[in-house]
Amino acid sequence: MSSGQQQKQKPSAAVLRKGAHAFCAALLSPPAPSDLLQTYFTAAPSITEHGPRWAASRLPFLGKTFQGRDGCEEYFGLLGEVLEMQLPEDALPGSQGFIVDAEAGMVSVVGKGHFKSKKTGKGWDEQFIYRLSDFDAEGRVGHWEIWADPLSAWDAVGE
Repeated sequence: MSSGQQQKQKPSAAVLRKGAHAFCAALLSPPAPSDLLQTYFTAAPSITEHGPRWAASRLPFLGKTFQGRDGCEEYFGLLGEVLEMQLPEDALPGSQGFIVDAEAGMVSVVGKGHFKSKKTGKGWDEQFIYRLSDFDAEGRVGHWEIWADPLSAWDAVGE
């Protein structure tokens, strides 16, 4: 097989699972966003936190895709200005609890955490779903998608 063909091969299920699990484990005690991006993401990452665009007035990180390292750092900055995230040690399952679709190159996982508005101090517990995709051959994440509870966040952040 030529090197060009090897570069186009999809990462194995084991590589996807290992990369996704390592990234998610890092979120329990997250390093600085730049370090997180450098270690666990490809050179051209993107982050999408799904939610209604009308909520962007209170939750500016929702409903758009942040692209590139600078864009992803912007996502972390906007999120950190609005919310505090506390993930307990059991926030995410062990690596076998990650759903891997090697053919599609995607990994999904359900987690749980406590979130709090920095503005009002109001907090809530919720479950969320992460879908990780566009992995490179080493298992670094290209696209991180988040589905969470934007209505609880909207309510907690207040006016």
